[in-house]
Amino acid sequence: MTLRDRAEGVAYRAAWRLVQRLPERAAYGAFDRVARTMHRRNGRSVQRMRDNYALVRPELDQARLDALVAQGVASYLRYWCDAFRLPRETPATLDARIRLTGHDAAARAIVERGEPLILFLGHLGNWDHCGAWATHHFAPVTTVAERLEPASVFDAFVDFRESLGMRILPLTGGDNAYPQLRQAVARGGFVPLLADRDLTRSGVEVTLCGHRTRAAAGPARLALETGAALFPLAITYEPIQGRSAHRVVARFGARVTVPADGSDAERVRAMTQQCVDDLGETIRARTQDWHMMQKAFVTPRDPR
Repeated sequence: MTLRDRAEGVAYRAAWRLVQRLPERAAYGAFDRVARTMHRRNGRSVQRMRDNYALVRPELDQARLDALVAQGVASYLRYWCDAFRLPRETPATLDARIRLTGHDAAARAIVERGEPLILFLGHLGNWDHCGAWATHHFAPVTTVAERLEPASVFDAFVDFRESLGMRILPLTGGDNAYPQLRQAVARGGFVPLLADRDLTRSGVEVTLCGHRTRAAAGPARLALETGAALFPLAITYEPIQGRSAHRVVARFGARVTVPADGSDAERVRAMTQQCVDDLGETIRARTQDWHMMQKAFVTPRDPR
């Protein structure tokens, strides 16, 4: 680890402790100010968010699109404030700040029978809050995380998430995560996976909001090979009257059906498309909670 990496890790942990100690209004107010500055500076990540939003919301003119991007950056910074303050939460406060909708009863019934459950998540809302809540109220969570730089920051996030009861497998730089996910499923585990962006270059091409994209094949492949139930899960925010913090809304889509015919690759693609179609409805309705600041769509010039 370089001296710079170590210094960044120390600064990150210090900021983490400070945000936890601040009153709620002061903490979220500070992150709102950072969001406004970030939007005004219009860096590469904000420009990428604007490009993605423009594709899923083509009806917006430039002024309305820019206003939506400002909301998106604010939602993204809200997620980070939530994450920094998550160690303050208890099972009771986690429960008070989440609302389940959609086909959650079907998902609960599967978990209550002791059967495994796989979730296809998008970069929507606050998935860390859902993971922490699920560990206390649903079932033990095993998931995969993309490595952050510097390594000390990634290690801090892994330590933090595991302190909440989640098991975190690194996407790269460690043992192959897929066999460990299969083991978690075999034990009746709860496996939520961020999958609306392909990080491995081995994903499947599907259509999101009318545009070509590559999504991770892992959730569908895992469900197909193990027989476990697969559900799409869309996570958004809603205001809480009188508070700076927001409530997390977790909407379960319908259980994904496994096609009766076709090769395994064709069935994985069809199952992934079902998940993406469901998430696409939320992405269009709550675009500001889609924190997609990386390339999300395949263009004709894309060499893949």
